[in-house]
Amino acid sequence: MNTNHPSPRPTTDRGGPAQPLLMVRDLKKRFPVRGHPFEREKKFVHAVDGVSFTVAKGRTLGIVGESGCGKSTTARLIARLVEPDSGSMVFDGDGVGEFGGIALKTFRRNLQMVFQDSFASLNPRLTVAETIAFGPIAHGVNAADAGQRARMLLARVGLEPGQFASRYPHELSGGQRQRVNIARALAFDPRLLILDESVAALDKSVQAQVLNLLQELKAERGLTYLFISHDLHVVHYLSDDVMVMYLGQVVETGAVEHIYGSAAHPYTRALLSAVPSMDPSRRTEHSPLSGDPPNPINPPSGCRFRDRCPSAQPVCAAQAPALMETAPGNGHWVACHMHDAGSGHALAAAEVAA
Repeated sequence: MNTNHPSPRPTTDRGGPAQPLLMVRDLKKRFPVRGHPFEREKKFVHAVDGVSFTVAKGRTLGIVGESGCGKSTTARLIARLVEPDSGSMVFDGDGVGEFGGIALKTFRRNLQMVFQDSFASLNPRLTVAETIAFGPIAHGVNAADAGQRARMLLARVGLEPGQFASRYPHELSGGQRQRVNIARALAFDPRLLILDESVAALDKSVQAQVLNLLQELKAERGLTYLFISHDLHVVHYLSDDVMVMYLGQVVETGAVEHIYGSAAHPYTRALLSAVPSMDPSRRTEHSPLSGDPPNPINPPSGCRFRDRCPSAQPVCAAQAPALMETAPGNGHWVACHMHDAGSGHALAAAEVAA
């Protein structure tokens, strides 16, 4: 038996490759803010406000944006670690939870998360092998089979079972702990992995090894990834598609070559201009943005980026832009009045023509 490459459990692909694995529609979440006891109006943080997207099978969707834009909250809403206020999800053609079709327990077996803090994600009282085997045992797998699966997965993520199976989390490096977290996530043979800043705390050499491991596992096991990161270089390397968020909303989404090669939203352009470059001719000498992000408790009317946008006009305050394709059928969507010929923005005709 080859213990280095355990075969994943066969999964049911109901709709074939053309059917999206995950469809999220109008997901919303507000968190109440503790205020003065005599205040009449309750205040809420608009963490996620009408987020919709689709993830195709076998692809990686990278989610980017500033801290506080709602990336991690979106991930937790999808995993149902936090209950959404409204919105719906469809997983391979089936509604999730109260939306009918697939039970929440079954959905969670098909979806696993890998978090940023590799140490806090592990139980300090369990050995590495016990950590990986814990979930399958809780779902009815006998201890012997779960233990064997744990050792096979350890070998697959590059940790020799004879050397690491009996160790505790504090005896491992950050990169080794993150490999354990990946092995634990794979113990259920999931179809969707949510990677929330999963390589952010690792040094560059270890980060590269983990990213290559993720690419190999994706190809071997037919996995689909939601990859959340601040590092746009890493997102470019790992992702097939990219979704840009700002203050709880999606402002641009499309294939990675569209986002990095011809970004349409001014916020996306500002993010990309801040990426360090080895080319002196591409050096950024002036900040592309001014001011701070608006208060998520009381977001601005219309376009939420308008207070920091150099091209903002009255229409940007009067009306929120809708997501529209930059060209028919190209799959590159942007929420900006400059790309809507009928919006009334003075630059709309020039942008659309370009």
